[in-house]
Amino acid sequence: MTSAITPIGLLDSDQVKSVISAATLAPSTHNTQPWRFRCTPAGLELHADPGRGLPVVDADGRELLLSCGAALFNLRTAIHALGAHPATTLLPRRDDPTLLALVRPFAARKPDRRLVQLADTIPRRHTNRTPFETAAIPASVLAELRHAAEVEQAWLPRLDANQLEQLRELVNKSHQVQLSNPEFLAEWRHWTGRARHSRDGVPAYAGGAVPADDGGWILRDFGTRHAPRRGRIDEDDPLVVVIGSFDDTRLDQLRAGQAMQRVLLTATAAGLDASFISQPIEVPAVRSELRQLLGGGLWPQIVLRLGRGAPVPWTPRRSLEDILLEPGSTST
Repeated sequence: MTSAITPIGLLDSDQVKSVISAATLAPSTHNTQPWRFRCTPAGLELHADPGRGLPVVDADGRELLLSCGAALFNLRTAIHALGAHPATTLLPRRDDPTLLALVRPFAARKPDRRLVQLADTIPRRHTNRTPFETAAIPASVLAELRHAAEVEQAWLPRLDANQLEQLRELVNKSHQVQLSNPEFLAEWRHWTGRARHSRDGVPAYAGGAVPADDGGWILRDFGTRHAPRRGRIDEDDPLVVVIGSFDDTRLDQLRAGQAMQRVLLTATAAGLDASFISQPIEVPAVRSELRQLLGGGLWPQIVLRLGRGAPVPWTPRRSLEDILLEPGSTST
C-alpha cells in the first residue's frame, strides 16, 4: 500500500491517504464499493471496478456510476478542506471507460466553510433504515437540500401529495417485480445478511425495516438472507425526495452521484438521517413511469427517505490495499 500512495500536488502522502479514505465512506448499492483509486504524477484517478457490479439489478451500470460519483464528491470535498483546489476532469480518456475522473489537488485555496462542514460530516453519514420521527423538516433545510443538488448539476423537484402517493404505488409495484425474479433474489442474497467481519456487502445488523402489509413506504429488509421482505416502518409520512438529471448519459449519472452525496452530507449536517428507496429506479419500466410522474423532463436517478432515526451501526469498508491500483496496472 505504501508504494501505491505518493504525494500529489500540495498533498503529502498522509493527506493523500486521508482523502482516499474519505472517498471510500461513500454509499454504494448493496455496499459493493465498486471503486478503485490510483496515485499518478498527474493527480488522483478514480476508476470503476466492473468486477463489483450488479449485473441483475444494475445491468446498465447506472448505480455503479452513482456510487462512484458519491465517492468522487467525498474525495473533492476532503481535498478542498485541506486547502487545495480539487481540479476535476470527468471521463478524461475515451480509451479507458473505467477511468471516471482525474482530480488534481494543486492550487492553494482558502477553504469554503460550507464545504469544510460537509467534509466533517463524511465520517458521520451512514444509511439508516430505522423508523424516522414524524417531526416536520423545516423549509429552510429543504431549500438547502435542493440547492445542494443544483450545485452539482442535478435537480430535486417538489412533489405534491398526489405525486407522492403515486410514487408510493410505484415503489410497491417495483418491489413485487423484483421479488418475482429469481436472479434478482440470488444476487441480493449474495450481498446481504453478511457476517460481522465482512468488509463489504450489507451485514445483518444493518437491517431496519419491519415486515408489514399495510400499504406504507416499502424498504428492503437487509437483516435476513432469505428474501428482501416487504417492510413498512412505523412512521407517518417521511420526507421522500427524488434526485434527477436532464439527461441520462454516463456523465449525467456520474454528476448525479456527486449531487446525491452532497444532498446526503447536507442532510447529515442538518441532523437528518437517510435511506434509499431504490426499487422504482432499478426496474426500467417503473423508472419510465416515474419519469412521466415527474413531468417527463427529468430522468430519476435516486429516491431518498429523510428524517431522524435511532442510532445504527456503520456498514464496513474494504481496506485501502483492496482499492488501490499500482501505477501501470489495470482496474479490471
